[in-house]
Amino acid sequence: MAHAMENFCTISEEYDIDGEVGFALPNPLENLPDVYNDWMSIAKHLPDLIESGKLRERVEKLDMLSIDHLRDHKSQRLAHLVLGCITMAYVWDRGCGDVRKVLPKNIAVPYCQLSKKLQLPPILVYADCVLANWKKKDPNKNMDVLFSFRHTDCSKGFFLVSLLVEIEAASAIKEIPTIFKAMRMQELDTLRKALLKIASCLEKALQVFHQIHEHVDPQVFFNVLRIYLAGWKGNPQLSEGLMYDGFWKDAKQFSGGSAGQSSIFQCFDVLLGIPQRAGGGSAAQFLQDMRTYMPPAHRNFLCSLESNPSVREFVLLKGDAGLREAYDACVKALVNLRNYHLQIVTKYVLIPASQKSKNKTSKEPSEEENKGTGGTDLMNFLKTVRTTTQNSLLKEG
Repeated sequence: MAHAMENFCTISEEYDIDGEVGFALPNPLENLPDVYNDWMSIAKHLPDLIESGKLRERVEKLDMLSIDHLRDHKSQRLAHLVLGCITMAYVWDRGCGDVRKVLPKNIAVPYCQLSKKLQLPPILVYADCVLANWKKKDPNKNMDVLFSFRHTDCSKGFFLVSLLVEIEAASAIKEIPTIFKAMRMQELDTLRKALLKIASCLEKALQVFHQIHEHVDPQVFFNVLRIYLAGWKGNPQLSEGLMYDGFWKDAKQFSGGSAGQSSIFQCFDVLLGIPQRAGGGSAAQFLQDMRTYMPPAHRNFLCSLESNPSVREFVLLKGDAGLREAYDACVKALVNLRNYHLQIVTKYVLIPASQKSKNKTSKEPSEEENKGTGGTDLMNFLKTVRTTTQNSLLKEG
């Protein structure tokens, strides 16, 4: 009997996965209904408001708005992005250590209400700043971001390269129905070809990833943009979390935007039977936690994938050399992506953090400098994920 996973149209409709952009939001809205003009005005002018020192004053003067006029999914996603950007800017401001620990109720209440409706946390997540923060600038499909924090924060390059990696890897999702149907029908050559297509898509995603060097300066990323992506979980500057005035009585801790919140790579880990979440440990727990930062349809897709027949066990059972090589090609492509991610983190986080430590003249918070924006011990986490992937190869080398 055919399964739902054997039809991409069914996957697309049930799990909000687009045929062209994958887990990204296709053609995001650029404007909210007029009643939310004040929100939009602040979000569009964040760089000037932060630079002039007027951001917090503008936020504190906002009227309390109802979310009732956000009637469709795309307007709700845009509003979540807008309120997320405003919140990050309000908390961190110019990034000089002047941190606000209470989000005013006029922004906290609608933000938390909307987050509850979307089943997302009230913080800027990857699904906001990467997957929904883009537009086509012209008919040639050149792209731009909707919102940035500072004029020189290189967010356009960082967010768009991340998005393009997602889109390139997303082409592989279309092969998933072929894989499950080929397994059910015992069509080994079809399965082999589908696995090789996935490997090819992941290799192309790595090539796109290389573009980050052209568009993102390490010092600017570390010292400017990264400030606004940091959350209030595992962050000594907000050790108790953030107080959402008018919604919760106690402060809440949430992780900042992180690549761990991307569904695309967890998707291929699950598909290939790479046990990233097995055996407990901080890396496994972090990846499990990050699913709660994904849109619910996407985390449901990952759960559904987990309930399907194991591709890895099928390949092992058949003992076919060509099939094993194709499977390993997929795993190697993931290993290469994770190796490259480690190189990027070294260039964009560890080296600038080391330079900042050497140049310090005052005692300021530094415990978080080598942590990811999601609050993890960054290198240990990435090395653990990479090693688990490497160990999943069927053949050494």
